[in-house]
Amino acid sequence: MADLSERLRRSLVAAALVLSAVLVGSAQERPRPAVDLGAAWIGFADDGVVSEGAFDGAFRWYISRRVAVGPELLYIRGDNHSHLALTGNLTWDVLPESTHPTTTPFLVVGAGMFQTRDTFFVGDFTSTEGAFTAGGGVRSRVGNRVSIGVDARIGWELHLRVGGFVAIGLGR
Repeated sequence: MADLSERLRRSLVAAALVLSAVLVGSAQERPRPAVDLGAAWIGFADDGVVSEGAFDGAFRWYISRRVAVGPELLYIRGDNHSHLALTGNLTWDVLPESTHPTTTPFLVVGAGMFQTRDTFFVGDFTSTEGAFTAGGGVRSRVGNRVSIGVDARIGWELHLRVGGFVAIGLGR
């Protein structure tokens, strides 16, 4: 039993050292964190397509040269109702920013919650359910810290989303 715990301890120490070396090495090349602010058209499937406008904000923190994680908040306003989606996103830059500095295609997936608030004559109704989003787009650098981009996503509650955004790099 002592041999197993000693081997486990040594394995964990070795894994931590390797992970530390990888993170320190990749930290030099990671893009800076960014805030994305955007607007989108959303088409919901409901006996045809119900079109609505949306505004969103997201934060991207790079954990490697090409992979970022962070939250996204999406607000949709419709006639007598509104939607709020909060997801945790994982973004993968198809081409690293360091090799293609002006244009970066990306893929994104997210999971979280989708809340709907309906207003009726007799009162309000709120429902919350799980949500996901998946899609991709492209960001183009227009300044040292500013990029603009477009993306398209599909998600649940079943919808198609096409939008544009401004990305602002933070730090360094």
